[in-house]
Amino acid sequence: MGLLLSLSQRVPLGSDTTYIHCCTLSDAELKLIADTGGTYSLAVPIEMQMGHGRPPIQRILDLGRRPSLSVDVETNQPTDMFTQMRSCFALQRLFITEQHLFPAVPPPGALLNVRDVLELATIEGARANGLEAKVGTLTPGKEADVILLRTKAINVGPLNDAIGAVVLGMDVSNVDSVYIAGKAVKRNGRLVAIDVDRLLKKAEKARDALLARAGS
Repeated sequence: MGLLLSLSQRVPLGSDTTYIHCCTLSDAELKLIADTGGTYSLAVPIEMQMGHGRPPIQRILDLGRRPSLSVDVETNQPTDMFTQMRSCFALQRLFITEQHLFPAVPPPGALLNVRDVLELATIEGARANGLEAKVGTLTPGKEADVILLRTKAINVGPLNDAIGAVVLGMDVSNVDSVYIAGKAVKRNGRLVAIDVDRLLKKAEKARDALLARAGS
């Protein structure tokens, strides 16, 4: 019996829980999460890099559910959602096309498109945190969390499909401005009221102190 199935016999599982990674969970455990209203969050690049197992993107989709995307282990992976979206997009397509190339008993699923993946990085993240009524989409009545992206850039020009450009072409250099609840925290490519040089110096000082204590 899997750990989650065993735990469910002792503790009631509810819709207020988000399950991270989920790579080693059985199909029965993934279904248990769905049946109890839980949500999933995948950090696909880290799961692949650090040996967590195969990210269960397709197994979650096959349950009629959608995972959210998140960042993990920021010391050895980029912290941006562009990386998360592209990794998820490419890996899910590998799973499906692999079944076409090497047919197995289960029928292939449907390919995720760029709009699907953008939703995994936005509204599904809000839903996983119980915040879909406040953030995740630009909807009247929600908080004004807005990211403005530069389309007049060499990595996405000339722009043909906006969502395709965001998911497949953009990176952090395209982020022009960020507003959280209507308040600017980044404008014209620069953080607002943040002394980046001071932060970096503090980080370097902490690093040097750690290395000194370790005798390196």
